[in-house]
Amino acid sequence: RPAATAAPAAAAPAAAPGVEAPEFTPPADVPYEEIKLSGMRKVIAKRMAQSKSHVPHFYLTIDIALDRLLAERARLNARLAEAGVKLSVNDFLIRAAALALKKVPAANAMYAGDRMYRFTRQDISVAVAVEGGLVTPVIRDAGAKGLAEISREMKALAEKARAGKLLPEEYQGGTFSISNLGMYGIREFAAVINPPQGAILAVGAGEKRPVVVDDAVAIRTMMTVTLAVDHRALDGAIGAAFLAAFKGFVEDPITMLL
Repeated sequence: RPAATAAPAAAAPAAAPGVEAPEFTPPADVPYEEIKLSGMRKVIAKRMAQSKSHVPHFYLTIDIALDRLLAERARLNARLAEAGVKLSVNDFLIRAAALALKKVPAANAMYAGDRMYRFTRQDISVAVAVEGGLVTPVIRDAGAKGLAEISREMKALAEKARAGKLLPEEYQGGTFSISNLGMYGIREFAAVINPPQGAILAVGAGEKRPVVVDDAVAIRTMMTVTLAVDHRALDGAIGAAFLAAFKGFVEDPITMLL
């Protein structure tokens, strides 16, 4: 059969026109400061409104134990210190998401009208907060990269993002997104899909919680993640299979090193 080709970055057809958002004016008796929208803010507003208007989202949430990952991270960081590498929890999560997409390839997909594109490479977009908005630099082929390589690349991309120096090819064309607000103490949240991608994983904070282990209450470091899914591209069973695979890698981090 003919060889597969890369899907175009904007292969999805134009969505049906939605209802125009009304323009509001502030109350006359309330003091305010008028702030002109930056180009970035306008793009974010437009794309997020289009996503919520035209993409049928559904959400799946799961709790994941982090204790073994945190212990493995500490062990690896002690060994990598001389090389100048310091792995973050997010580096592990990027790796886990990429491996889960390899294990459940149906989750690495994009809806495009009369067809779908199922990607054979895991290009992970990672949301980075910058002044005036956010950008999503992409770790290309993350499933083929080790933790140290992902860490170095992510740090370099985040620095460029905050300095406003990302090149278009460094933030366009991801196949799956991760948004992590755990560093702000957010327990859980649901993110908005970044079209034309088929899903985005929202990551909450790791925190000590009482859980039942072998019929006894124990304290574990738990993290809640929520997967937002485009129901046109993925069904619930596929999203659930992805989350189960992701949870498996995070809770048994040695498997990410194999």
